Amino acid sequence: MSSPLSLHNKAWFLAVRVTPKASANEITGLYAGADGQVSLAVKVTAAPDKGKANKAVMEVLAAELGFPKSAFQLARGDTDRHKLFTFTGDGERLAERLV
Repeated sequence: MSSPLSLHNKAWFLAVRVTPKASANEITGLYAGADGQVSLAVKVTAAPDKGKANKAVMEVLAAELGFPKSAFQLARGDTDRHKLFTFTGDGERLAERLV
């Protein structure tokens, strides 16, 4: 299985599949879509209303992966469950934490 983390033009990208309105905030593992795309599966208790779920996802990523919230910025998927975040930081260290 491939990684949800990729490097393009010196920028790190993290593919995430979000489940809003879950019972807990957590990273549940990897999700492989029918198209073969691998994403990090993240559940958040927040509803997908006015960016609340997106903010919650960044908080979960920061807390569980050990990076500041400012290291993650939403690049694509504002209203979609499939999101792409840019990551500013040590991509090698992030890759180790995703294993």
